[in-house]
Amino acid sequence: MMSVGLARRAAAFGASAAVLATMAAGLVAGPAQAATSATAAGKAASGPKVSVSAPKASPGDYEGSCPAKVNFSAKIKVPVKGKTELAYRWLHGDGSKSKVNVIKLSGKGTKTVTVKQSITFKEDVKGWEAVQVLGPKKVTSKKGYFAVDCQKPQENVRTHLDVSVSARAWASPSSYAGPCTPGDKIDFVGLIETTRPTWVRYRWVLNGDVVDYGKIKVRDARKVGFGISPRHSQRGWAQLEILGPDGTSSNRAYYKVWCKDSAPEAPATKVSASSSVSTTSDCKVFASGTVSSTGAGKVRWTWTLNGTVVGGSETYFGRHGGTKAVETITKELTGDAAKGGTVTLSVFGPGDSAAVTKSYPACQVPTTPTPSPSPSSSTTPSAPSAS
Repeated sequence: MMSVGLARRAAAFGASAAVLATMAAGLVAGPAQAATSATAAGKAASGPKVSVSAPKASPGDYEGSCPAKVNFSAKIKVPVKGKTELAYRWLHGDGSKSKVNVIKLSGKGTKTVTVKQSITFKEDVKGWEAVQVLGPKKVTSKKGYFAVDCQKPQENVRTHLDVSVSARAWASPSSYAGPCTPGDKIDFVGLIETTRPTWVRYRWVLNGDVVDYGKIKVRDARKVGFGISPRHSQRGWAQLEILGPDGTSSNRAYYKVWCKDSAPEAPATKVSASSSVSTTSDCKVFASGTVSSTGAGKVRWTWTLNGTVVGGSETYFGRHGGTKAVETITKELTGDAAKGGTVTLSVFGPGDSAAVTKSYPACQVPTTPTPSPSPSSSTTPSAPSAS
């Protein structure tokens, strides 16, 4: 047995427990056995080479409203030969520890395992996290630091100078049944309204996915939209989200599509237009009209005044077609246009187009009447009567 004095001298020089055990075994078993025990103790101390990285926090420095969620991750490299169990736990800056987690590995070679955890903080904190590997070899990572700065949300006091934005959306048509061939089948239209002129950032969300976005200048109200061309039967919704300056969302515009094979004998869709044109007493031209379709499809129309496009839009007809009124136009006539001209309503369908042109006469500008001469204030003396 090792003497008390020898044990104290070994401890004074920082000898490890393995060295003490070797020394004790050497005293009892002899030099050869002592050397063998020392070699075994050295191998046990070295063991498999395991490494672990310092945890990374995301976000590392958080500022904002609380509670706040911070995610931590670290990488552990473990040499694997056959079946190996990786045991680890998280060490927290407040002195506490997580439960021990065990991951079973198999194969051969060095494997990298990413371990993760998430912590939710309700108040300001500055701290650190570390990972302690317990097996196959005990290793502790360096500390990964983080900070959370909880800030109270500022009250948003609105004034008359703030702009308010509202939005609503609808599908045109909201349901479709027919052949699902390339080309828009469902159009989504959104109306953005503002309390004063401003730039508005928006995006379209279709069934939870962002499909379109943009930025436009809105004075009072303005329409935005997009279209889809389903290739199979489906139903869903679209929503217009306002990103700024006043975050809000429209209602959900629901739609459904039933794809059916087209009948080969179905006649081609034809479009047509009709209009009426007149001039007003204040030298303005007024035009109204309708567009018609014999079948389903999107129809686009334009107004042209003396060769210049002055208006237009588009609409959609169901499978039975029909007739729809278009927006009227009123334009002031100046220069040569006041002497007479033409107004054309053009319509463009999926495979057809048409136009109707109407002439208008020169506008009659009321003339200012010439004032008649006023009678003279002087009077001609009458001739004396004969006596």
